[in-house]
Amino acid sequence: MLPSISPQALAAQIASANPPTVIDVRRDIARANNPHRIAQAPWYNPALWLDWKDQIGTERPVVVYCAHGHEIGQGLCATLRALGVEASYLEGGITAWQAAGLPTTALPAAA
Repeated sequence: MLPSISPQALAAQIASANPPTVIDVRRDIARANNPHRIAQAPWYNPALWLDWKDQIGTERPVVVYCAHGHEIGQGLCATLRALGVEASYLEGGITAWQAAGLPTTALPAAA
């Protein structure tokens, strides 16, 4: 079973002295349908994980999130863990985060 974290627990960790690295791994269509993100969470294209996997640091835990916390978030969580990263996924994804009333920021405008 993969480690997961609830939106409320992640919000508390983000506010702590040692926050995790939070990564948005939603597909393009999911980002277009919900143009918000957890503040400071960079987006990495899940289809191109081989291109960015080495950019993920191992000095602190990583939390990945997708739209609903299903296959993309869980799959990339498993992949990162296999690469030695202390990774977990956000239960329910950005949808659960927003449903809990937690803050988001608008995605940066496309260049």
